[in-house]
Amino acid sequence: MSGVPCLLMRGGTSKGAYFLAEDLPAEAASRDELLLRIMGSPDPRQIDGIGGAHPLTSKVAVVSPSAAPDADVDYLFLQLGVGEATVSDRQNCGNLLAGVGPFAVERGLVPAGGERTAVRIRMLNSGSTAVARFATPGGAVEYRGGTAIAGVPGTAAPVVLDFAGTAGSSGHGLLPTGHLVDTVDGVEVTCVDNGMPVVVARAADFGLTGRETPEQLKDEALRARIQSLRLAAAGLMGLGDVRDSSVPKTTLVAPPSDGGTIGTRTFIPLEPHTSIGVLGAVSVATAILLDRAVGHDLAKPPSSSRVDVEHPTGHLQVEVELDASTSPPRVRRSGVVRTARKLFDGIVFPR
Repeated sequence: MSGVPCLLMRGGTSKGAYFLAEDLPAEAASRDELLLRIMGSPDPRQIDGIGGAHPLTSKVAVVSPSAAPDADVDYLFLQLGVGEATVSDRQNCGNLLAGVGPFAVERGLVPAGGERTAVRIRMLNSGSTAVARFATPGGAVEYRGGTAIAGVPGTAAPVVLDFAGTAGSSGHGLLPTGHLVDTVDGVEVTCVDNGMPVVVARAADFGLTGRETPEQLKDEALRARIQSLRLAAAGLMGLGDVRDSSVPKTTLVAPPSDGGTIGTRTFIPLEPHTSIGVLGAVSVATAILLDRAVGHDLAKPPSSSRVDVEHPTGHLQVEVELDASTSPPRVRRSGVVRTARKLFDGIVFPR
């Protein structure tokens, strides 16, 4: 049996398999079929593959040198189903993005630059660009460090991510419906896309406090309401039929309870998230900064462009700078600090 070179890495609060594009079939259907066998899908346990039986650990990054003049590498994110044989490229993943720069150095696509290596990454899912900055002392990626992020035990070396042009990743603008607030299934929502299409709704409108644990949110009636809401909102956002897609995400917001700016509980797309995705948090932070948007009235006014997003396992600090002189407002920049760690580098053998 022939294997495939693979690097398994934790990026942020996700875990995924990183591949060079040249090591996978060029044709998308053949590539996806191979990746499903590598991950062990479809199987709720993914027992015969390297997936971790959860959407946060059933992810793939495909990386290649970039022909774009403003990028060093291209990054394609693929979300693989766990119990379903699905492969989706309809969203970005900001957590796995944290590992793309280090992976590019590991594979020799980008030279190490010492204490401030910078890798310009074109995110093929949306066409937007991010810059990852991290340390490579002695020519090797530094994975050890003193930075902690909520949802991950211990500490690791920081990866600073700066985003440019993420607004409207789905091609339908920062406010994909054209409205600041829509009423969907009798619930007020703000549909926003600053790197990730998200439907923002108040937790109270679902009879929730917004402080529930992910386990407490695993309720079939709630899942049905979330699915109905996101399917209807997706139509308004121009995303079409999303029954087999992981976007848009749904985030329920509430007043902060731990000193942050806003409380959140997110579904991916129906599974309660144990934290919150990077670009999902950027989109939610953008929404609550918009006057009269859903959640703006619940948030603690931030003293700067930094928004402290509370989630089930802690906090995620997000930087969002808006130009309010335009309508809708224009996103000047977004940023976040993540960590990444190499778990293994070798050959994976598909089922």
